[in-house]
Amino acid sequence: MASSEPIRLQKFLADAGVCSRRAAEALIVQQEVWVNGQPATLGQKVTPGVDKVTVSGKPVRTTAQPRITVAVHKPRGLVCSNDDPHHGATVFELLPREFSKFRFFCAGRLDLESEGLVILTTDGDLAHRLMHPSNLVVKRYHVVLKQPFPAARLPHLIRGVVLEGERLKVERAALINARVDSTATDLDVHLHHGKKREIRQLFTTLGYDVKRLRRYQIGALQLKGIPLRAGKVLSTKEIALLFRSPPTPPAAHQAVAPRRTESRFIDED
Repeated sequence: MASSEPIRLQKFLADAGVCSRRAAEALIVQQEVWVNGQPATLGQKVTPGVDKVTVSGKPVRTTAQPRITVAVHKPRGLVCSNDDPHHGATVFELLPREFSKFRFFCAGRLDLESEGLVILTTDGDLAHRLMHPSNLVVKRYHVVLKQPFPAARLPHLIRGVVLEGERLKVERAALINARVDSTATDLDVHLHHGKKREIRQLFTTLGYDVKRLRRYQIGALQLKGIPLRAGKVLSTKEIALLFRSPPTPPAAHQAVAPRRTESRFIDED
């Protein structure tokens, strides 16, 4: 990380593996971050290797971590958090033991009951790009419901519902293996980003219970080939796939949101 060029403090902390940029902003507001003996301010820049930065009284190292990005197959029962006092088991347990000395970020979370593809990375910039709304990274899910869902209600998933002042919606929804009566318990659902438990809350509000939720693809990168509880270190080409959206094959029963110019920031950090 040694450089003569000043960089934003949030980026400095992310590159050092302390926390994500969003978490860094919160720490700065809470006056947990100090620069050269003074409380840091939002937007402040520091020069790596020159300025002394501390977080909660502990000095921040100026040597950047190696950039490692891993795709893991998360099972149910693990949380996507570096520190959750209510759940000891985290998705970071899926990383190889040799990576335990590095600080990884979860770039796009899944809730405790959900499973599937999760990206863990030491690259703060990559995590930021994957979660930033301007990049419109498409995430694809296989949803299994307890009750059959009719094709006629697919547009409701696209229009969404308002819950506690927030609109919950998806970008695309299609039935899988529809029955003769044009209903199915399995659906293919796409989001650009998602608020916490957005898919589950959306279906629940419409009167349907989610039995299983599995993320099978991010961008053009598929979960296929990665066993449950296993992971794969991604190459540069595979990382690029995360930002690529291949065309979706037409389905007999589907609804798709119209193209839009503004997006939502969804992922909590």
